[in-house]
Amino acid sequence: MAQLALAAVQTAVEALLPEAERLLCELIRLPSTPGQEAAAMECAARYFAELGTVERIPLSNALREDEDYSAPIPDLQYDGRCNLRVRLPGTGGGRSLLFNTHLDVVPPSPGQEQPFEPRVVGGVVLGRGACDAKGQVAALFLALAALRRLGVSLKGDVLAHLVVEEEVGGNGTLAMVRHGEQADACIVMEPTDARIFSSVRGAVWFRVTCTGKAGHSGRAGDTVSALKMATRVMAILEEYHARLLAASRGIPLFDTFPNPMPLTFGKLQAGNWPATAPSQAILEGVLGLLPNKTRYQVMEEMRQAIAAGGDEWLREHCTLQFLYRHDAHVTSTDHPLVTGLQACCRETGATGEVTAMTASCDSWFYSNQLGIPTVVFGPGSLRFAHSNEEQIALADLAAAAAILARFVARWCEEG
Repeated sequence: MAQLALAAVQTAVEALLPEAERLLCELIRLPSTPGQEAAAMECAARYFAELGTVERIPLSNALREDEDYSAPIPDLQYDGRCNLRVRLPGTGGGRSLLFNTHLDVVPPSPGQEQPFEPRVVGGVVLGRGACDAKGQVAALFLALAALRRLGVSLKGDVLAHLVVEEEVGGNGTLAMVRHGEQADACIVMEPTDARIFSSVRGAVWFRVTCTGKAGHSGRAGDTVSALKMATRVMAILEEYHARLLAASRGIPLFDTFPNPMPLTFGKLQAGNWPATAPSQAILEGVLGLLPNKTRYQVMEEMRQAIAAGGDEWLREHCTLQFLYRHDAHVTSTDHPLVTGLQACCRETGATGEVTAMTASCDSWFYSNQLGIPTVVFGPGSLRFAHSNEEQIALADLAAAAAILARFVARWCEEG
């Protein structure tokens, strides 16, 4: 009987795949970098209104005062913008399931031609957002549309949060969490190659500002190079990262990776002339963290490392700011959310591998702040995300939709 149900789901998904492809291509055509998501939100709202109730949850500039607000991009405005909350009400008595994914994208990559003009080549959709995460929106739509086509009645509610600003720290999901939500489980959709991420690392994005004493190269004794100070801070943080990594061993799922919580220096701005010691240097980067440390502990340890590792000038002329602060999250591998989703994967021929995510995402908001058991799952590969080759195979999108449709039917209970 389960095999018959699987065949029925796959047939429905296949029939609806062209509509999901149209949705994905429409979304890609709408540039939705942070702050510019309105048109993409309205497109998604139009499609999901076919399936359930779509509520526009307004955003406010007051969000910037929240302790967990992330600010890598200055001066983003929120008044007049919104997230979407989709609800497919159940008949009652079943478990509820919440989905989350995002409609914002990172800017085009160097060498990415016509990033907002979708191309379909050999069953693969290419374009900015194809896998991260507009392909996730399309897969969710396809899964729920297949259940509707099959006439499946559910006891539990199905909810979805389609949000802004995941790419800059999760401010859209933060707003939804503060708005309040209850559910028995949550699936955050990101490109995972259909693997189940039950543990997700956290991260802090940081900005270090070093202030030196500018001067001509011929007056070396009278100058202090802010650029040289910044390189010293880089060395100090690398030493701290090595200690943190060593202290973070022995955590299940993460131990299979040589460096599951990398330190990345992404930006360094200093100086305007080779023969002049610059008076200021600004260094920005990201440091991952695992469940053995909170974001606050890591932030304080970074401050202490710089204070202990620098000279008197560095200690007095260096400031450390944090632009983004996420804790790690862990859902037990034997939780019914994990085992149930894994079973649905295996029944379709997928491996259903349960592993850890060595990047951060919005899952921790639901798991840590709302207490909702959460995993990350979705079609497409993270190796294409944020790249000039961003893409998703329609076959992978369909396979994930079939898995999700079957899981929704079981979790929320047909009846």
